[in-house]
Amino acid sequence: MNIALICLTEKGGEIAVKIKSRFSDSHIFCFYKYPVSGGEDFDSVGELAKKLWEAYDGLVFICACGIAVRALAPLISSKLTDPAVIVVDDCGRFAVSLLSGHIGGGNELAKVIGNIIGAVPVITTATDGRGRFSPDMFAKANGLAIGDMEAAKLIAAASLGGQKIGLYSDYLCRNIPAELIGDNDRFGICISSDITKKPFDVTLNLIPKNLVVGAGCRKDISPEVLCAHILKCLEDNGLSVSGVRFLATVDIKKNEPAMLAFSEKFGIETRCFSAEELNLLKGDFSSSEFVKSTVGTDNVCERSAAACGGTIIVPKTMGKGVTCAVGLLPFEADFERVI
Repeated sequence: MNIALICLTEKGGEIAVKIKSRFSDSHIFCFYKYPVSGGEDFDSVGELAKKLWEAYDGLVFICACGIAVRALAPLISSKLTDPAVIVVDDCGRFAVSLLSGHIGGGNELAKVIGNIIGAVPVITTATDGRGRFSPDMFAKANGLAIGDMEAAKLIAAASLGGQKIGLYSDYLCRNIPAELIGDNDRFGICISSDITKKPFDVTLNLIPKNLVVGAGCRKDISPEVLCAHILKCLEDNGLSVSGVRFLATVDIKKNEPAMLAFSEKFGIETRCFSAEELNLLKGDFSSSEFVKSTVGTDNVCERSAAACGGTIIVPKTMGKGVTCAVGLLPFEADFERVI
C-alpha cells in the first residue's frame, strides 16, 4: 500500500517517522508549525485531504478522530473505492480502523501499525468482532470483485446470525470455507463471470478477473466513445468490467489515447501483439480486408483476445469506429479462508 501519514503535532511527527520506517512507499505530511525531516508541510487538513484522497491506498491521521472525520466527510463515497483510513491518537495508544476496513484493507493496516508502534488496533466491524465469515474480506483475499454491496451486507448479516451460506460456482473450487457449504436457498454466493446468474433468493455475485477484452478502433477515437462501446458490449452479455483482466489490441494501437484512458480508468493491464503474432493464430475469426490493409491483420479484437489465451465468448461487435470482442480465461479457485 502507498500510505500518507498526516501529523499535526511534534509528538505526532515522531510517530509518523516510526511508521514510515516500515512502509517504503509512504509519505509524511506535517502541519507547518511542527515540521518533520523529509515531510511535506500543510496548513489546512481539509485541503490536504482533498489532495490525498485519490492518490493513496491508505491515509493515516495522527490526531483526534474528530479532526479526521470533519476533513474526510465531504469526500466519502463508497467502501468499494474509498481508501483505508486509520486514526492514531497523539500518544500512540490506539490505531483505529475508521474507513474501508475490509475491502480497503483498513483493519489489517490498523493491526500492522499497532505492531509497529505498540498501539492497540481498534476494529469495530461486526464480523471481525464475532469471528464470523465476512463476504467482502473473502472476496478481497481471493481476488473476486463484489457485484452488489447490498447483497454483501445481507450475506454478512446472515452469517452474523449463524447461518451457513450457499455456494454456486461455474469453476472448480478448492478449500471451500465451512461457512459456504450450507444448504441455504435464500442466501448464497455465486462465483461466475455472468452477473445475471441469481441462484439464490439473495445472491451475492463474486466476479473473477478472467475476462479479456479485445479491442480495435480508428485513429484518435474519443475515450468516451471507446469506453461506452466496450461497457455496452459487456453489459449486453451479462458481464462486468470488474471481471476484465486484460485489454488486448494490436501493437500499433498501444499508444492510442482512448485505449490508454480505458486501461487507466479501470485499472486494467493492456496486452499488445504484432500483426504477425495475430496472423499466426488458428481459429474461426471474422475477417476484414480493409482492416488487414490498414493494420496488417484481418481482425484485431477477436484475435487479440485469443492471443491472451481467451476462448471467445462474445464475437466481434462494431459501432462508431470501435470493435470489441470478449474472451474467457481459464480460472480455478483455491480459496484462502479469511474471517
